[in-house]
Amino acid sequence: MDKKGIESVALSIRSLSMDAIQKANSGHPGLPLGAAEVAAVLYGEVMKHNPANSKWSDRDRFVLSAGHGSMLLYSILHLAGYDVTMDDIKNFRQVGSRCPGHPEYGDTDGVECTGGPLGQGVSMAVGMAIAESMLAAKFNTAKHTIVDHYTYSLVGEGCLQEGVASEASSLAGNLKLGKLIVFYDENKISIDGCTDITFTDDIAKRYEAYGWQVLRGDMYDVEGMVKLINEAKACSDKPSLIMLKSIIGKGAPKQNTADVHGAPLGAEGIIEAKKNLGLPTDKDFYVVPEAYKYFEDKKASFAKAEADWNETFAAWAKENPDLKKLWDAYHSDAITDETVKDVEYKVGDACATRDASGKALNVIAARFANLVGGSADLMGPNKTAFKATDNGTFSPTNRAGRTIEYGIREFAMSAVCAGISLHGGLRPFCATFLVFADYLRPSLRVVSLMKQPVIYVFTHDSIYVGEDGPTHQPIETMASLRAIPGVQAIRPGDPEESMQAWNMAYASKDHPVCMAFTRQALAVYEKADKNWKQNMAEKGAYVVQEGSASPDITILASGSEVNMALKAASLTSGKTIRVVSVPDLKKFAGLCSCSQKEIIGDAKRVVCTEAGISTEWLQFAKKEDCFCIDRFGTSGPANKVAEYLGFTAEKLAELLAK
Repeated sequence: MDKKGIESVALSIRSLSMDAIQKANSGHPGLPLGAAEVAAVLYGEVMKHNPANSKWSDRDRFVLSAGHGSMLLYSILHLAGYDVTMDDIKNFRQVGSRCPGHPEYGDTDGVECTGGPLGQGVSMAVGMAIAESMLAAKFNTAKHTIVDHYTYSLVGEGCLQEGVASEASSLAGNLKLGKLIVFYDENKISIDGCTDITFTDDIAKRYEAYGWQVLRGDMYDVEGMVKLINEAKACSDKPSLIMLKSIIGKGAPKQNTADVHGAPLGAEGIIEAKKNLGLPTDKDFYVVPEAYKYFEDKKASFAKAEADWNETFAAWAKENPDLKKLWDAYHSDAITDETVKDVEYKVGDACATRDASGKALNVIAARFANLVGGSADLMGPNKTAFKATDNGTFSPTNRAGRTIEYGIREFAMSAVCAGISLHGGLRPFCATFLVFADYLRPSLRVVSLMKQPVIYVFTHDSIYVGEDGPTHQPIETMASLRAIPGVQAIRPGDPEESMQAWNMAYASKDHPVCMAFTRQALAVYEKADKNWKQNMAEKGAYVVQEGSASPDITILASGSEVNMALKAASLTSGKTIRVVSVPDLKKFAGLCSCSQKEIIGDAKRVVCTEAGISTEWLQFAKKEDCFCIDRFGTSGPANKVAEYLGFTAEKLAELLAK
């Protein structure tokens, strides 16, 4: 181990970090000053990676969960030889910078995920570790190991206070993810002061209770840190938490205080810090020459690690052509069985769209072997069970399982799916009741920011949940999902649309898709638009009942309300009525007015209906013509609840007759 080289790298991280933050007049110097050694040790001595190719599939992953300390990550990426230039460092936190305020996936070479909201990064790391073990079980052979890497994460006090980290850590312990190693930057400081004012958990006991191996060390004992990492690696049946005592803002005048956490040191503070650290005070963005040399000397070994893997991979591919073909399909989201056909229905067939979704899921799973996922303890109600032949449940004894039992951990479930997606090679889905989308929304937002094609299955989509009452009856939920930029939200109206919704979800490659399905049975309706599948996908809406080119009324409806609209239209005499299914309101709303008019027709009046709030529908109809539900529901049998709320086909027909 080149201890002097490691020390020069850590010192350079501190130098670059404090100057970049000072130049931007914004940022968090505390973590990069305090935890520089862990980055230097990981990237220099421990991790299997090649800065010349940040997308090497068998690289070790590092996730900075405490993303406010982003300059730690940008500095080490620059020093190690990733495509992060000194100009990028100097442009920290500026518009268009490749070094944004918090790490953003896709903006910076070597950044594995968007790591801003505390706790989500380490939760995504759990997903990456799951993906590694799944792919290893699928593709490694007795003769060749082509999937064999570790996932590392750095967390701070804030990450461990956020509930999502607890959820994900509990899951990781249950799954015995031995190739997940998390470092805890234990400095006892947060924004408001010493963490003791709010946070006195015994973290070691907490993580031992989760089923983790817990190790303790000193952030500044680099040789000891390497020994701890080796000890963590030797434990194959538990994830490891390495608790490293540290000093926040090490070297700064206000080190070990809250003042150094999230503000530039100031001109005088920078000078004093540089003096304390032994850095030249007359040079900005100074890198110790030995730091560059250290990584320059490592360049050949980094390249050799990947070259050796490429050689192994080539030998594996030659001996296992079928597995190689499957590997390529997994990593390109390609069809693995072209003989699998969509579920077909006849007009009049009826079932809950959650049941139709369950059938569609198994079609997709048979067609695409890389689909994995599960529910938040709701596999039965969500109808998300794979067929028994699909390798069973992922567990410590069955790493080949495609079903992931998430338990009642919706937030972590979504973040884990994000990590699986980011890892590559697998396509994840997760499921819960629609109303519990509220529990995972912060992760869904980050998934959308990262443009990851995670699939979300939501069932029990309206007041027709019935007896469970208003806490379980979504009212504003669909609108809130549609409100997140980049999120596609689909509410199919019958079993046929449910199959098409799954096709649309799997076709998406750069955004998450949320699908909402019913508990109650819905009939398959005849569709006037014979090109309805394409129009559903491309326009978000299509004509179910023609009425006429210039109808008296066009009803825009989503989900279960399409059947309601058709019945209401049949109860209304003396008017020509067009019925339009709008499974993807967001996409339909985004069309130009002329495209919308092609679907709506030259209608004298537009009426909208959805079992949810009217807010989004007001762009198409007057408030009095929005047959929606702008209040919470109530407990009772589904049909009785609908009658109580006046949300029936008969009441809609009365509105149409006005």
